[in-house]
Amino acid sequence: MGQDIQLTASDGFQLGAYRADPTGAPRAAVVVIQEIFGVNHHIRNICDRFAVQGYTAVAPALFDRSERNFQSGYSPEEVAVARKFIAKPDFEAFLRDTEAAVKAVADVGPVGVIGFCLGGSVAYLAATRLDGLKAAIGYYGGAIVRFADAPPKVPTQLHFGEKDTGIPLADVETIRAKRPDVEVFVYENAQHGFGCDERASYHQPSAELARRRSLDFFARHLER
Repeated sequence: MGQDIQLTASDGFQLGAYRADPTGAPRAAVVVIQEIFGVNHHIRNICDRFAVQGYTAVAPALFDRSERNFQSGYSPEEVAVARKFIAKPDFEAFLRDTEAAVKAVADVGPVGVIGFCLGGSVAYLAATRLDGLKAAIGYYGGAIVRFADAPPKVPTQLHFGEKDTGIPLADVETIRAKRPDVEVFVYENAQHGFGCDERASYHQPSAELARRRSLDFFARHLER
């Protein structure tokens, strides 16, 4: 359904991306921000699913500045390799590359951003910093608590797992306290990565509920 494309960031850097378009006129556009595993099969599948729902979706390859075309699965060995990309995360570069994706689909209509894991944190930061967005959604972003003092410029929704060993519930409560303007959902018995049906931590009831909430959120805030 989708195709590989090239984006150009504000500093001139060219990065890869995956873009999926609906068969008819798009309702709006969604920028999909990857996990630490690159623009892999799962992220491409998310883009394809958004296209089925009528959205143009584009996923920028945020790790191209370090290693072009990096993609990974979810075995313990692959997780260990993928973690090297976030030893010293360059959020400023991630934002430049996210901005390039936003601009690439701005002609489609209203643009939202959704991110997972690392991408959840980038999506929240984008909501506070970037122009051109109408809504933002973040799934289990561990760094969101670091950015929670900054108010989003657009409606924002966040999703966390109750059993996420990497994101303490105390962090989620801090986010809630600092950002009463943000929708925050916590899913009982869900671990980190609960929304990915290719991970061992996939939790179907939570994933399906979160997906419905996400689609409803974008329908409310991205409709023309």
